Amino acid sequence: MKIHLIAIGGSIMHNLAIALHKKRYKVTGSDDAIYEPAYSRLQKNALLPENMGWERSRITSDLDLVILGMHAKPDNPELDEARLRNVKIVSFPEFIFEQSKEKLRVVIAGSHGKTTVTSMIMHVLQKAGLDFDYAVGSTISGFEDSVKLTEKAPLIIIEGDEYLTSPIDRRPKFLWYKPQIAVINGVAWDHINVFPTYEEYLNQFVLLLESMQSGAKLVYPATDNDVKNLVDEHARNLQSAAALLPGHEIIDGKTVVHIHDEKIELSVFGKHNLQNLAVASHICSLLKIPQDKFWIYAADFKGAGKRMEAFPNKKGITVYRDFAHAPSKVQASTLAVREQYPQKKLVAMVELHTFSSLNAAFIHQYAATLAPADYAIVYVDKHAVEAKGGSTYSHQQLCEAFARQDLIFVDSAEKLEYELAKFVSEKNVMLLMSSGNLGGLDLHKLLD
Repeated sequence: MKIHLIAIGGSIMHNLAIALHKKRYKVTGSDDAIYEPAYSRLQKNALLPENMGWERSRITSDLDLVILGMHAKPDNPELDEARLRNVKIVSFPEFIFEQSKEKLRVVIAGSHGKTTVTSMIMHVLQKAGLDFDYAVGSTISGFEDSVKLTEKAPLIIIEGDEYLTSPIDRRPKFLWYKPQIAVINGVAWDHINVFPTYEEYLNQFVLLLESMQSGAKLVYPATDNDVKNLVDEHARNLQSAAALLPGHEIIDGKTVVHIHDEKIELSVFGKHNLQNLAVASHICSLLKIPQDKFWIYAADFKGAGKRMEAFPNKKGITVYRDFAHAPSKVQASTLAVREQYPQKKLVAMVELHTFSSLNAAFIHQYAATLAPADYAIVYVDKHAVEAKGGSTYSHQQLCEAFARQDLIFVDSAEKLEYELAKFVSEKNVMLLMSSGNLGGLDLHKLLD
């Protein structure tokens, strides 16, 4: 089979290209820019395009399929050429469904924790020796790739994204998957550029529930009232279960769960991660993993890539780098570190760079999200925002939005480094939250 991927450099698209290459398909691709780690990984597998940019000549009539990535524009010349040549065009989620039509499909959806819950399930299934395929949006410890597609695996675990399918299909990705088992792991307004109101955003999850066959299974966190209301109203034909937090305590800085008569020490912390584990345990029980085995297998799970990663340094400062950027994630991560280190001063920093976070109609969703921190820093790269044609906030606007008058505001990487340097102390714990790159901040230089 000969397949061409438009926008091959994306996080999930380059992993799909590698998965197809391992299936011995003939794979080509294109993109206007490819960054690490995609660049090196594509190069290692001889899949890196010779030239960056879009070229009509790449689309030939002998192609069996073109897979269109979200990064491409609707007027992409390769997309146009594929249409002219009547080459079949599919999106990433459409292709994943086609590859898994005969499998048991488990889809993990929700505004937050999708990657983490998916990773937890994968970690446990691997330890249990089960054969399964997967598609997840991050690197996972113990897994070389984030996409695996085989003929024989009876099961696939899919991270289900509510964002648009492709530049030419505005349906949420997860509507393609038609899961027999699904998770909605919390709902909190996001992607304001696509869903301008909370009601419109919430409706995408209604559509997900309506896409599932009667009798399909649904798991959701018992602590999320919005999801509970959603389930009560729109999932009456499904078998639904609310996942409850396990009994737990913090002993010598470690989170310990009480399972039956046993105490099991975990490698992750925070109530949001306990809730993620509770949801994952429900899913694994549906996949015939006994509960006592689940918690034993999950004990050494250290988190998904870029999620609450400890940053080792020569000065011995406690520092965590976290992917949190949406309000609910910022709040959960800040609270988790606060509860884990009650004796230390908490310095919490968040970078605002996504479309939603830079929208004045959305920014007040961040109110009190940094409240558990002793010191709160918000970073907005002024030059990056202006390059996108946007405008940044004033200090007072952010103080009001975050409901915090002592908020520290920085608008350049140099100022960020200067402010953070003030808090480098063993008495403090630092939480650096961003789905970006912190303006290229060199943490080794700051901390070593």
